Amino acid sequence: MSDTLISINPFDGKEIKQYKVDTPTVVKHKMEAAQQAFEKWSKVSIRQRAAYLKTLADYLSKNKKSMAEMATLEMGKPYAQSIAEIEKSATALTYYSENGAKFLKEEIVETDAQKSYVTFQPIGVVLAIMPWNFPYWQVFRAMGPIFMAGNTMLLKHASNVTGCALEIEKALEEAGLPDHIFQALIVPSSAMENVIAHNTVSAITFTGSNSGGSKVAAIAGMHLKKQVLELGGSDAYVILADADLKKAVEICTTSRLNNTGQSCISAKRFVVDKKVISTFETQMAEEMQQRKYGDPMNTATQLGPLARHDLRDALHKQVEESVAKGATILCGGFIPEEEGAFYPPTVLTNVKKGMPAYDEEMFGPVAAIIEAQDEEDAIRIANDSIYGLGGAIFSRDVKKAEQIAEERLEAGSVFVNDFVRSDARLPFGGVKQSGYGRELSYYGLREFVNIKTIFVR
Repeated sequence: MSDTLISINPFDGKEIKQYKVDTPTVVKHKMEAAQQAFEKWSKVSIRQRAAYLKTLADYLSKNKKSMAEMATLEMGKPYAQSIAEIEKSATALTYYSENGAKFLKEEIVETDAQKSYVTFQPIGVVLAIMPWNFPYWQVFRAMGPIFMAGNTMLLKHASNVTGCALEIEKALEEAGLPDHIFQALIVPSSAMENVIAHNTVSAITFTGSNSGGSKVAAIAGMHLKKQVLELGGSDAYVILADADLKKAVEICTTSRLNNTGQSCISAKRFVVDKKVISTFETQMAEEMQQRKYGDPMNTATQLGPLARHDLRDALHKQVEESVAKGATILCGGFIPEEEGAFYPPTVLTNVKKGMPAYDEEMFGPVAAIIEAQDEEDAIRIANDSIYGLGGAIFSRDVKKAEQIAEERLEAGSVFVNDFVRSDARLPFGGVKQSGYGRELSYYGLREFVNIKTIFVR
């Protein structure tokens, strides 16, 4: 195991910084400190926890520029989107500070007892294993409910965004939150088995790949520890024959290219009724080509590089394999000559089952267009996936689209005439191999509490 983690700027390939890996002794001390902090934090009043969260939200709002710069440097997110990510994180913390007490209020249940009710108690130290694509949002959206519930938090962040992990530690320290209720573990993924198994860890929240989630679930299950898993997605956007195509194309393009296409819930497969597919393909290719890539620190840049060169190369291999099996490139589909892990906005059509563009998650700015014979066929194709994180449907008949969204599309979230995104007010998570459990809203806060029944005779 290397004794350092290295952050590399994907825009120019230059080293940002090397970070010394925590030794097993340091990790042990951090876990013990998290447990000791829990014993104090769990006794802090809900009102005071809420006040701390609001103070932290205010800190993010005031320091978003410096924090955003770190995200852009480490994983290539366009600077304007990094700013927006931190603003969204502050909003989520504020949401929980304002609603946490209501979500945790005891619930009276009428029985034959003198008094019976359900209360929601903290459970301990929650380990968060988080990805690089939204290095702040992923952490703060978990932190809000974890802290409000009275738990403490350990973070294992993706190795290429170690700087962001330390920015989060700095934020809590400078905002005046209690010591050790949040700590970043500076360790490689190979160290996680021992951390998950350690008796100080009560539960795990994981966002990442299916393979990573499977490993985490296996280890946690062996030690009887609860997990919330938010895994991959290959979201299908269904374009019915009566859709407003101009609006649909604009929304689909925005979704596909947000965060340079590196999002579990960005649109990836576009299932289009054959009556309108020709027009949709033409407009989609035109719209995608309007979005330009460049220096992510430039506020006008719409697309940055992918987070790492190996991720860019793996995406290109998926495109090449799909083309070899019969897919057609309408635009993009090549590795640019420019320095940096760039990949151009790419549209594939004639996509069929058995191609990577149909079967796999394409984590980058590649849109796969799939022809459907009719509405029924479109729904079948949308559901023909191992994933079920999110989806969307476009139709001028909103009532019909809503019925399809509610009753027929297999996903944790379905949006009608809009693109899928997370919102602190709404539960977020998937079905099938996109994971289980929910983050955000009332439901996310209830994931990491002891739902305790009290019965008084």
